[in-house]
Amino acid sequence: MSQVLFTAFSNRADAVQLAQETGLRLEADGISSSLHLLDDAEEPKVDDTTLVVSLGGDGTFLKSARLAHLIGARVLAVNLGRLGFLLNIPSTEIVHDAKRALDNDGAVVERLALKISVSGTDIDEFALNEVVVERASAGHMVRLKTFVNEEEYLTYSADGVMVSTPTGSTGYNFSAGGPVVEAMLPVMILTPVAPHFTIDRSIVVADDKVIRLVAADKSALIVADGQRIGTLEPSQFVEVRKSPTPVRVVATRSFDLAFRLHESLREGHA
Repeated sequence: MSQVLFTAFSNRADAVQLAQETGLRLEADGISSSLHLLDDAEEPKVDDTTLVVSLGGDGTFLKSARLAHLIGARVLAVNLGRLGFLLNIPSTEIVHDAKRALDNDGAVVERLALKISVSGTDIDEFALNEVVVERASAGHMVRLKTFVNEEEYLTYSADGVMVSTPTGSTGYNFSAGGPVVEAMLPVMILTPVAPHFTIDRSIVVADDKVIRLVAADKSALIVADGQRIGTLEPSQFVEVRKSPTPVRVVATRSFDLAFRLHESLREGHA
């Protein structure tokens, strides 16, 4: 069993090369490693002692976090492009930070994740950033009733409605006009996407709540972390709650919200 699992997409030649070069450097120190291509259907052989090292951008990290979450492993986020909101390890520091993580000389932060289920189906999905119920075709809106626990909240006619984690607050939620939330706050954020003649503000609730999105009259798509996971038919509902298992992210260095915002806004990424 490899101690370190590098993850990357096959079309990122720089990431594949970096994994190979870094693997040789780790091997010289007696640390075994392997590379898993995220667009490969074959499951890697790893367990909860494996350190998953994501090589790429935010999209690579989200898929790597899903893999790590399934097995209870830790994930280390390496940035190979522009400053990513989720990435805090420069490529020049992989060996140093991987060793620190393997020696348990670095904090592990637990990021809130979402557990997603759909009535009348066996869908049981995970999201680290957000789940969105969105219109099925261009030119049409979706009409969604929202509930928190058993209490009815607002009904939206909109392009979609999302439930975001604090980690995901700087992603699609931010683009849709939602608030930026400190990553460790125990909350979920309900944000409408381009709502029509209704409130366009987000609603922030405690993470022990259950949020339900009910399709009122049209089919809608269900998208988790950018990946379509199903279709919601009229009268069906999506339930979103805190996952009982958080995503364990290795934090070997400070990468606070103020720094990320200043850097991203300065570079025009946000």
